[in-house]
Amino acid sequence: MTIAAILFAAIAILAIMFVFSAVLVVRQGFEYTIERFGRFIKTAQPGFTLILPFIDRVGRRINMMEQVLDIPGQEIITKDNAMVAVDGVVFFQVLDPAKAAYEVSDLYRALLQLTTTNLRTVMGSMDLDETLSKRDEINARLLSVVDHATVAWGVKLTRVELKDIRPPADIVNAMGRQMKAEREKRALILESEGQRASEILKAEGQKQSQILQAEGRRESAFRDAEARERAAEAEATATRVVSDAITGGEALAINYFVAQKYVEAVGKFATSPNAKTILFPVEATQLIGTLGGIGALAKAALGDDGFPVAQPPARTKAAPRASVSVPTQRPDDPA
Repeated sequence: MTIAAILFAAIAILAIMFVFSAVLVVRQGFEYTIERFGRFIKTAQPGFTLILPFIDRVGRRINMMEQVLDIPGQEIITKDNAMVAVDGVVFFQVLDPAKAAYEVSDLYRALLQLTTTNLRTVMGSMDLDETLSKRDEINARLLSVVDHATVAWGVKLTRVELKDIRPPADIVNAMGRQMKAEREKRALILESEGQRASEILKAEGQKQSQILQAEGRRESAFRDAEARERAAEAEATATRVVSDAITGGEALAINYFVAQKYVEAVGKFATSPNAKTILFPVEATQLIGTLGGIGALAKAALGDDGFPVAQPPARTKAAPRASVSVPTQRPDDPA
């Protein structure tokens, strides 16, 4: 093999190496910084990029995808001097690879320290109850502060999330007792409200019942008064009829009236609940005579055959005759 052939082969190999070194392949999701003699000149996008061999070189390989940075657990003192352990995660994305490569020496460490210090600041200005109940507010404040600080680094924070907040064991026990007491308090309040509603409903029911009873008594009294009024009217009518009959000269009418009252009085004696023995201080002949008067009255009104008879015209009353009563003496009376 001649020297010329060796030189040709060497030149061909150098040309091939030159071509391969001049072509740079960048993967999707990454961007490379190109340095010429140690100075940044451009950014290589995903795909093929031509550079000057042995003069240009790749400076930093920057991940342009959204990344997750884990914040390790740390103890933070709240505003009310409670010690809590907190850990979380940060989601960020590089928007400017040149700033991310040359404006900060260690991007991941800088983000971690910046997020940790601001987390202490934010949670240290809040009470324990606020830190446990206002996670969204803590996340929003952290995102605003840290994102504003990382603009100069070409980084955009998309989310900051707290994974866990762990208070001390004694505070957890106190919170458990407080929650139990609060629930018991609410249960007692609900029970008392239920009892109050039940008493109100009972009172309303009793009120309605009393109103209905009063209305019933009023209606009953009204009807009783009406019945008594009608009975009085009937009694007055009967009395007036008897009085008219007596005035017209019908002496049997008064006998009927007296007999009716007599029979009613005797019936009341018989139906008395306290009467065990009834003594009649009258003679039986008087009762028979009264009943006989009633029969005579009926005959005078209906006649012997049971049909009413026409009343004769009224006559002029004659002067009363003088009568002499002779006293009678019973055999057993003393002389």
